[in-house]
Amino acid sequence: MTANCNKTKSISSLCHIIDCEHKTAPYIESSKFLVVRTSNVRNGKLIFKDIKYTTREGFEEWTQRAIPEYGDVLFSREAPAGEACLVPENINICMGQRMVLLRPKLETVNPVYLALYLATERCKYDIYRLSIGSTVLRINIADIRKLGVLCPSLSEQTKIAQILSTWDKTIDTTEKLIENSKAQKRALMQQLLTGRKGLPGFSRELKRKRLNEITRIYDGTHTTPTYVEKGVPFYSVEHLTKDDFSNTKFVSEEVFKNENKRVKLERGDILMTRIGDIGTSKYLSWDVKASFYVSLALIKNSAEFNSQYLSYYINSEAFQRELWKRTIHVAFPKKINLGEIGNCLVSLPPQETQEKIAVVLSIADREINYLQQSLGNLKLEKKALMQQLLTGKRRVKLTNN
Repeated sequence: MTANCNKTKSISSLCHIIDCEHKTAPYIESSKFLVVRTSNVRNGKLIFKDIKYTTREGFEEWTQRAIPEYGDVLFSREAPAGEACLVPENINICMGQRMVLLRPKLETVNPVYLALYLATERCKYDIYRLSIGSTVLRINIADIRKLGVLCPSLSEQTKIAQILSTWDKTIDTTEKLIENSKAQKRALMQQLLTGRKGLPGFSRELKRKRLNEITRIYDGTHTTPTYVEKGVPFYSVEHLTKDDFSNTKFVSEEVFKNENKRVKLERGDILMTRIGDIGTSKYLSWDVKASFYVSLALIKNSAEFNSQYLSYYINSEAFQRELWKRTIHVAFPKKINLGEIGNCLVSLPPQETQEKIAVVLSIADREINYLQQSLGNLKLEKKALMQQLLTGKRRVKLTNN
């Protein structure tokens, strides 16, 4: 049958709301007692990167109000407001500042359903509407109590949670596949680019040359241009760090032509970040018409090497160490001069071997890109399904026992 009851209920009627201690727990280097701060809760997950640890005494003091348990929901009040995730199993955590614990009343609400609902656009808007603060939004306990949750019957909540949890498992599996593929590619790069592992039938002989011996290196324009609504794309550091060249600012044709007289981007060239972020690179595999900023270095294509091979070598541990040694770390932002980039050593096998290595690594890249596209599609499909199921636009069928 299709459930026909769909009421909005307040968080206060669905959960016990437990505030954090309004002080910072003592941090130590490592322990089995974790401190969850607002930065550790993102997109419905507990993020362990940069997590802090506390002492047993700190844990006991910071959990006097309640010890977070599996099935509880962590909720951030600020920076940003409204991020939520379930407390995982078999883990000792206490709340950092600006966190709230929602302990669901199990006879009324399914914990997974609740955590999912808090991530809907409808709920995010309600959180934004109730939040205060001109620069950093925050939501008060009193307003958290008022937040409305669309609540079908408990059995329908459970069914929705099961459906969306299946999607989460598929997404988690795909994310692990991506991480494994990236790790395998890094290992392969380390072997092939250092000559530790040779390809069948290809030479492992390596020559070491400075980069400025085999190519020319330029930086981009030293003046911040006046941007126009439409014109020629203008590349900067963020385009390389995000690996996204689809969204750019534009400069006029006149500015482009003047800069083009000095240096020209072409297919097969390599762009590399040299100010702020150091050493992120992009092989230009398309016909390019663009200008670029001084924060980027242009490594020109040359008959001396296979450009795609060199782009992989730039990402190798050996070359990145060379860059690190030559970077001016006392500057802010840190930077590396063109001359120092040119003095970095590169390992070059014969061109035929370079080409084969580039092919092998590009196959690994295609596999990673395919998985990343699949992951993006899964997330979009799950989001669309969430919006339908958690807002009552689409109902689930419940079977009679």
